[in-house]
Amino acid sequence: MRRRKFLSLISAGSLGTALAPRTGTAAATISGHPETLGVLHDSALCIGCRKCEAACREVNNLPTPDKYKTPEKPFTDLSVLERKRRTDFQRFTVVNKYRSKDGRTVFRKFQCNHCQEPACASACFVRALVKTPQGPVIYKPDLCVGCRYCMIACPYYVPAYDYGNAGNPLVYKCTMCAPRLARGQAPGCVENCPTDALAFGRRLDLLELARARIAAHPGRYTPRIYGEQEMGGTNWLYLSPVPHEELGQPRLGKIPAPELTSGALGAVAIVAGLWPAFLGGLYCISRRRDKTAEQDAALAAATARETAEAEAQETLRQALAKAEKEKEAAIAREVKKAREEAAREFEEKAAPQAKEESTPPPAGEPSS
Repeated sequence: MRRRKFLSLISAGSLGTALAPRTGTAAATISGHPETLGVLHDSALCIGCRKCEAACREVNNLPTPDKYKTPEKPFTDLSVLERKRRTDFQRFTVVNKYRSKDGRTVFRKFQCNHCQEPACASACFVRALVKTPQGPVIYKPDLCVGCRYCMIACPYYVPAYDYGNAGNPLVYKCTMCAPRLARGQAPGCVENCPTDALAFGRRLDLLELARARIAAHPGRYTPRIYGEQEMGGTNWLYLSPVPHEELGQPRLGKIPAPELTSGALGAVAIVAGLWPAFLGGLYCISRRRDKTAEQDAALAAATARETAEAEAQETLRQALAKAEKEKEAAIAREVKKAREEAAREFEEKAAPQAKEESTPPPAGEPSS
């Protein structure tokens, strides 16, 4: 089933399944396979040559690191060992260098440990990650829905996500060269190791080989096989001349991860059933909020427009009234000025006549 078909069907059918009566745990523990194949990594023999990294790149046809402008040096350049690295979508395995407390330099190969009871497969509710009877934990990209629960569940922080591929983002990790195992071949990293630091075979035989090396060289190895019991055991096992924790190995218990997470994973089906309705409700709320915001914005714009028009009308009325007053005042001034000028002209004409009438006649002349 393709992921698009899965997403379309889950919204229609999973709600009823999630709400149906349940009689058992949601996440069934994945059965381990004690007769499976595995790899033993001996850090006492590892020289940090990175030939295993080169073989992994070749046999898995991995993308070149410059796909997303990631700087990368050739595998013969060992300066990269000066910093701690982890796997990603372009690297299924890396070798890291460690300085032990007693001053020794020790190398450890880092990749998927292919747990007997894998937490990643237990967390994947669409079974995109599967533990095979041969030993590898393989990935089925056609089933993956991109939830990345596997990345959270893995106690070794192995699964990596291709965040740069928006069109088809997938999870990447070591598959123990499962296609090669199906053809009767060893993993590519094992075949390319020049010091026999990697041994391939049945997991039970590898445990016996590790115990024999510890017994034969008690001063060379820490008397503990990492991966024999951690989280229920892994198909990738480790021998080390120093405590495994000094090589960055996490301190883990013996209980398989699915047993620890079965209760929490019981809610996955309910979440898968309810999330379409939940997201649909969020969408409706968001749309309603956007519509309300648009209506509020339109109302605010109309109110502002009406206020502006009213203010403009009032301003115009006040301007007209002021102009009318100024016009009346100007007319009154002109009338007053005209009256004053007329009065002045009248006075100027009347003044000589009044003077003439007020002057007495010369002597001997009869008065009029």
